[in-house]
Amino acid sequence: MRPRPGTGAAAVLADPRRRRALAALCVTVTTSYGVLYYAFPVLAPAISADTGWSLWAVTAAFSAAQVVTAVAGAGVGRLLERVGPRTVMTAAALIGTAATAGMALAPGLWGFAAAWLCAGAAMSGLFYPPAFAALTAWFGAARTTAVTVLTLVAGLSSTVFAPLTAALEAGLGWRGAYLVLAAILLVVVAPLHGFALTPPWPAASRHARSRGGPNIVRTIAQRRFLALTAALTLGAFGVYAVVVNQVPLLQARGFDTATAAWVLGVGGIGQVLGRLAYLPLEARTGARGRAVLVLAGCAATTGLLAAVPGPAAAVLLLGLLAGVARGAFTLLQATAVADRWGTERYATLNGILHTPLMLAIALAPWAGAALAGPLGGYPALFAALAAIGGLGAVAALATRPAPGRG
Repeated sequence: MRPRPGTGAAAVLADPRRRRALAALCVTVTTSYGVLYYAFPVLAPAISADTGWSLWAVTAAFSAAQVVTAVAGAGVGRLLERVGPRTVMTAAALIGTAATAGMALAPGLWGFAAAWLCAGAAMSGLFYPPAFAALTAWFGAARTTAVTVLTLVAGLSSTVFAPLTAALEAGLGWRGAYLVLAAILLVVVAPLHGFALTPPWPAASRHARSRGGPNIVRTIAQRRFLALTAALTLGAFGVYAVVVNQVPLLQARGFDTATAAWVLGVGGIGQVLGRLAYLPLEARTGARGRAVLVLAGCAATTGLLAAVPGPAAAVLLLGLLAGVARGAFTLLQATAVADRWGTERYATLNGILHTPLMLAIALAPWAGAALAGPLGGYPALFAALAAIGGLGAVAALATRPAPGRG
């Protein structure tokens, strides 16, 4: 959507309906990630201990859900483009509620896995990609500001929901915890989507093809779309493999669990700093240069984690810098399509782009752990991940926007 005359960035930001929708998404995306993503690592050991299901099998159900999320992304993007985020995201919240309750009530592993597959479908309509699509269409020229606000708030999801989930599990058991979390989705997320996502859904998003919007088939066949997909997918694989395998790397180097957790924790602070830095970076760089810089930053910090064994202060600093790069990468994902092809078909194009990207995110934790042994340990794994990220930065060189788009 191109802003109509008289509707510049300042006017868009001042619109109370858009601000209300942004505030609602800050709450709902934070809550959705907390319930459907960050609660699981807290509850997984208790689930395995209580049921006798292996931790591997329990984790496999969760990973399968991430694959469903990735595969469903393109379809959700097309549906969102046609009917708008209010309908799609409200329905996703209700599906997520039923799925989370299904996890709590599952009598066996297969029922638990089936509930997670349904949760995967729900996540495709609750996480960042659909929220980014909504904000991009509603905020137009001010979209980066809106997306930055969302990611700054939602970045606190694990901070809020990890301890909350632990407290619920201690008092109610893992099944009771998931029932309470399902109730939160039902009482908080579904109503906010239904009553606050009310800004008009642009006609350009519903009828872009008839109004001259980008042709989807021709666009995804373009070298720069394929290069952008490859660049972000390689970057995502490296970034998310690092997040999950950072603690084992530090433990292998002799750091205790508390120190390793602190290094991971300061990465969260770094993510906030990286997102705050993205707006001035956007003002000073073009879309291609910005992509190269962010992806190169992710690769460089991963390489430094591989190369620097200590002391603790140096590793803490590297954890912070890795978080900065990771925070900027989140906003790069959100803005890369609009920077190159505009906003008229953003929901569909972004959904297609995010399918391999989300698959990489889903598989990265398992693949990283699986590769550490054959490669000779976690330092070698991180060196390999740095090389993969470097390939992403190289691929980004081929993602120049069309003339006039930066």
